[in-house]
Amino acid sequence: MKVIIQRVTKASVTVGEEQISSIGRGLCVLLGISVEDTQKDVDYMVRKILNLRLFEDENGRAWSRSVMDRELEVLCVSQFTLQCILKGNKPDFHSAMPAELAQPFYNNMLKQLREAYKAELIKDGQFGAKMQVLIQNDGPVTIQLESPAGPTDPKLLSKQEKQQQRKEKTRSKGPSESSREKAALRSKADPSASSGAEGDVSSEREP
Repeated sequence: MKVIIQRVTKASVTVGEEQISSIGRGLCVLLGISVEDTQKDVDYMVRKILNLRLFEDENGRAWSRSVMDRELEVLCVSQFTLQCILKGNKPDFHSAMPAELAQPFYNNMLKQLREAYKAELIKDGQFGAKMQVLIQNDGPVTIQLESPAGPTDPKLLSKQEKQQQRKEKTRSKGPSESSREKAALRSKADPSASSGAEGDVSSEREP
């Protein structure tokens, strides 16, 4: 799941000539649902949207309060184009969840947001409609989030995610064979180093 969160002074959604939703100060959330998304992605995003500290506190200190802390509004807008993958210059949206599945998924996320916060402060657009979204960004402050429970296909993983996976595997395996071999060679080359190290350990245990 990909989400763009913007801190706003106001935001609204218009369909045709009718304004169907609007908020004052708070967050405007553009939300793109992936074919791979599960309830874990919903849980993660709900927690982040409501708890990100994007607002100042009572003393004006920045990045100190969340939208819940300040009791501000949230406007959610479903936007499948966030799942775009470019093929040359043409956008491809096959990574987005099909509308017939995405709509109940999106509605469930709205329900969870309303249950976790104040229902009357969570607004939304009109799923599947052609909307005009007016966003008056405050700052500007824009945060891009992607849920960690995303696709595991190596072709879709970012370089950073691959590096993190390698680091985790290295930590779980402990010292590598090459590291142990190097340590053994050092011990053979300098026997006193090994005994000295043991002496240090002994002296630490028995002062």
